[in-house]
Amino acid sequence: MATTTNSRIRLGLTRDQLAAFLKDHEQIKQFENLFAVADAIAPDVVNEVNIAAGTAQATANDALGQIAALAQELAVSDSVSDVKATQALDQIAILAQETSVSLASAENKANQALALLGQLATAVEGLQMSPPPREFKRARFGQFYDTTPQAAGAINTPQAITFNTTDVSNGVFLGAPTSRVIVDTEGVYNFLFSIQLDKTAGGSGIFWVWPRINGVDVPDSNSQVQIQGNNAEQLVTVGYFFKLKANDYVEIMFAVNDITVQVDSFPASAFYPAIPSIILTVSNNIQGVQ
Repeated sequence: MATTTNSRIRLGLTRDQLAAFLKDHEQIKQFENLFAVADAIAPDVVNEVNIAAGTAQATANDALGQIAALAQELAVSDSVSDVKATQALDQIAILAQETSVSLASAENKANQALALLGQLATAVEGLQMSPPPREFKRARFGQFYDTTPQAAGAINTPQAITFNTTDVSNGVFLGAPTSRVIVDTEGVYNFLFSIQLDKTAGGSGIFWVWPRINGVDVPDSNSQVQIQGNNAEQLVTVGYFFKLKANDYVEIMFAVNDITVQVDSFPASAFYPAIPSIILTVSNNIQGVQ
């Protein structure tokens, strides 16, 4: 920053010299006060608050030039001196007004900047207090069915239901044997199946169905259906939520107390599609984030 100097030193005028063209002591004091204002609002200060004071600078230079010329013309008549003094005073007044406007504009812009900084600080504090965004993982899903009848090999003996068709699959797939439905990502999965039952002889029989995870029966998961009579069809639908790890597999197990009770399929007709023996849908949209 440039150092501001006293107006008398900058202009090289003394009170005696000012008295040569100013009529009385009061005019001399006012003249000195105006120069004090001009020094206080000089372009050095204006530049430090980063305002556009080009016009004020030009006006100040003009005023100072007239004052310098005035100092050199001390020998001219009082009337000419009064005119030039008045012109100089007018120029300084304009400088004071223009610079005041510039300073007011600078103050307004500074207040706007401070308000924006305050808003930014509040937003940053809010981010620091908020939990980090949760990462959404790609959905895993699969749909499988079987188009063949599946009969029990023996009564009261668990047997896994198999699948021979994958409809859609993303991260959920059939294993070997094809009774195993494997997931490749940890999460909570929804398993929902529908089984078409049939009885091929008279009398009644019981059908049980439940899930296994990694070869272990899921506790409290069994369902029981009693089917009566020859060619008596019945649809069984059951759903589960399982919390699985990557590479876990699930199987749908069944057992019967009568060998004529079976998981059956039926062909399409002229007005409806074929009936699979089982349809299974799997998805992890219950817990899509980790």
